[in-house]
Amino acid sequence: MPYKVFIERNAEKDFRKIPKAIQKKIILVINKLKTNPRPLNVRKISGLENCYRIRVGDYRIVYEINDKEKKVNIFRIRHRKEAYLNL
Repeated sequence: MPYKVFIERNAEKDFRKIPKAIQKKIILVINKLKTNPRPLNVRKISGLENCYRIRVGDYRIVYEINDKEKKVNIFRIRHRKEAYLNL
């Protein structure tokens, strides 16, 4: 059963500020998270339970996985310089 992907409002706002060419790549990565929320290039964020990041160029998608409910919650899509501030 595939995972459901939810994008928080703040992540949507972040996404709209990103250049269109990168947005297309991010959409592809997000769609792949539905079938595999832990692909090879994903990294767990230390100090936070069930939180991961995935790299798309200079941008990072920060999300958490709920395996019981089969949900992926994306809460940040930002440039790598800003992605980890105030986590």
